[in-house]
Amino acid sequence: MIVPRNRLLFWFALVVLPFALLGAVEPSASAISLAAIGGLLVLALADAVGAHTSLHGISLELPAVARMSKDREASLEVRIRNERKRSTNLRLAPALPREIESPREDAWVALPRDSEGSRLDWPCRPRQRGSYQLEAAFLEVDSPLGFWGVRRQVPVRSEVRVYPDLFTERRSLAALFLHRGGFGLHAQRQVGKGREFEKLRDYIPGDGFDEIHWKATAKRGRPVTKVFQIERTQEVYVVIDASRLSARPMPNWKPRTPGWSTCNAAWPGSDASPLSHSEGERGAFRAGEKKMTGSDSQAPPAAPQPATTLERFVTAALVLGLAAEQQGDLFGLLTFTDQVNTFVRARNGHAHFNACRDALCTLQPQIVTPDYDEVAAFIRLRLRRRALLVFLTSLDDPLLAESFVRNVELVRRQHVVIVNMLQPSGMAPVFSNPNLVSVDQLYQHLGGHLLWQKLRELEKVLQRRGVRFSLLQNERLSAELVSQYLGLKQRQVL
Repeated sequence: MIVPRNRLLFWFALVVLPFALLGAVEPSASAISLAAIGGLLVLALADAVGAHTSLHGISLELPAVARMSKDREASLEVRIRNERKRSTNLRLAPALPREIESPREDAWVALPRDSEGSRLDWPCRPRQRGSYQLEAAFLEVDSPLGFWGVRRQVPVRSEVRVYPDLFTERRSLAALFLHRGGFGLHAQRQVGKGREFEKLRDYIPGDGFDEIHWKATAKRGRPVTKVFQIERTQEVYVVIDASRLSARPMPNWKPRTPGWSTCNAAWPGSDASPLSHSEGERGAFRAGEKKMTGSDSQAPPAAPQPATTLERFVTAALVLGLAAEQQGDLFGLLTFTDQVNTFVRARNGHAHFNACRDALCTLQPQIVTPDYDEVAAFIRLRLRRRALLVFLTSLDDPLLAESFVRNVELVRRQHVVIVNMLQPSGMAPVFSNPNLVSVDQLYQHLGGHLLWQKLRELEKVLQRRGVRFSLLQNERLSAELVSQYLGLKQRQVL
C-alpha cells in the first residue's frame, strides 16, 4: 500500500497548477506546460514503481515471551532486521491490545548504514492481568524520491504475560523478605521439639519412654533414643475459588485514572546481541528519531476494569508463595470453580514459582457455582502428605457455606485447614455506626448486621471442627495470610 506524501502535493502545487494556468491563458505555451506536467507525472509514477521494493529486507522480531507486571511501566524489546544494510527512515507501530497502554502509537527511527540489526525498547504499561498475543506490526518508509509512503503489515509472534504487581505487597512485608535466615527482626524461641525423625543416640537419663526406639534397643542390647528435628520442608497449598462470587468488585474499589508520570522512550543498541551496532551507528540510530506529527498523541486508554475479589486472591497467593519459599517450605496451588481447574504440586525454587505465576496469570472468574464436593474429593485423592490448606473463597452465601462445612470434614482430619474471605462491604454489627440519618441507611445497616451474624455463626461452626475462619480487610489480605502461616509454623501445628 502506498500513500501520497506532502512532497508530492508540494510539487503538484508548484508545477501543475501554474503551468495549467499558463496553458489556459497563453495557448502558445501549451506544449511547455504539458511537458512540465508530464515530466512531473513520469517522476511520480517512476517513484511509485520503485517504492514497492523499499521495504524489502526489513522485518521485525519480538521476544517469544515478554513478562510484565500490572500497572507498572515496562518495555517491549523490538528488534529490526535490515538485510540490505542501507540507511532508512522507518516508521513502525506494534499492534498492542487495548489492555496494554503505550504513550505513543508509532515512532520514526533511523536505521544506520552498514548495520544489519538494531534494537529499541517500546514503552508500555499493562492495565489488566492475563496473557495477550501480538500477531502483527505496521511498517512505513519513504519512496526513493519521497513522493510516496509505503506501508505494510508484517506478522510477528509474541506472547505478553501480565502478572499481578507484587511490589506493593512485598514492600509492606519487607522485613520478612530480608535474607536474614529467619523471619522477624529478632530471634524467636521455637516451641516444641519437632516431629521429623533425625537420628538415633544412646539413652540419656531423663529421656521419656515414648522417645525410646525399642527395636534398636533390642538389637544393640542397650537403650537407644530417637532424636527429632523441626520440620523444614512442609507443604503449603493455596486453594483459590474462581467461581461467580470471586467476580464481584473488590470492596471499596475506586477506579484509577490512567496516566503516565514519566515515560521517556529509549532507543539503545545492545553490544551483546547479534543485532547490535557500533557506537557511531547507535548515535545515528538515536539521532534518526523524529518528532511525530498527528500520530504522536497518546492512544485512548482502555476503560479501567473494576478490581475483582479474584485479583486480590491471586496477589495474596503469590505473596504467600514467596514467604513459604523464604522459610524453606514447599508451595503449591489449587484453583477450582465447578471443577478443579489447576493443580500445581508443592515444590520450591525459582522455576517452580514462575510455574505458579504462569498458572495464575490467565485465571479469570467464571459465572458458575463452586463445587466443594469435587474439591474435597480431589484433595483426599491427591494430597497424601499432611499439608497446610489455605482456602481463599467467599462463604456469605448460606447454601455454599453449608456445602463447605459438610465437605471440610473430609480433609480436616488429615490436613490443617484455614479459610479466609474478604470482608463484604457494609458488614458490621448493629449500632456500630452512629451516623445513620435516614430509614434507608438504617435498613441497610440492619442487613449488614444479619450478614455479620451469619458469618459469626459460621466461624463458630468451623472452629468446633478445628478449622480457622477469618474475615480479612482488602488492604491487609496478604499480610494477614503471611502472619497466619508464620504463626502456625511457629507453633508447629503442622
